[in-house]
Amino acid sequence: MNMQKLLRQAQDMQEKMKRELNETVVETTVGGGLVSVRMDGNKRLVAVKIDPEAADPDDLDMLQDLILAAVNSANSKVDETLRDKLGSMASGLPNLF
Repeated sequence: MNMQKLLRQAQDMQEKMKRELNETVVETTVGGGLVSVRMDGNKRLVAVKIDPEAADPDDLDMLQDLILAAVNSANSKVDETLRDKLGSMASGLPNLF
């Protein structure tokens, strides 16, 4: 195979993966809707929504736990979504997700 052609295919794949990362946004909700987070494909938190009921000053531990659970869930959801979107293209790349 022509080396230039192989390089071009790798660049095309990289560009497609970057587009997918930039276009992907997932949302997850925990605690029966008390905490929702949105995360992009680069695993950056882009929004947090906290129901006022969760903001009990006497039970901040619960709120902290809900936020952690929501962020971890969103993180897993990003991995799953990208695996589904990129599928076979990413399968040959170890530890990508």
